[in-house]
Amino acid sequence: MGFIELSIRSHAEGCESDRVAYVEGWFVDETRRGQGIGAALMAAAQEWGRAHRATELASDAEVDNAGSIAAHCALGFAEVGRIVCFKKEL
Repeated sequence: MGFIELSIRSHAEGCESDRVAYVEGWFVDETRRGQGIGAALMAAAQEWGRAHRATELASDAEVDNAGSIAAHCALGFAEVGRIVCFKKEL
């Protein structure tokens, strides 16, 4: 149906604390979306963060992933910025 992957980070864009629960990955199968599964996963993420002494929960989405951005906003996340990512082959 779906999954959520979490970590504790020492920092995240827009966050003020040095112990941030971070959503590394969050996915719900297309056929199961709109049934509250994503919200339940995110609620579990919040509890996990609190249990690990985090006071903020952060996440990200690709700029062109309108569905993910809308889902985050619907669950109370606030957009704090947009970034451009770079890489260089070595």
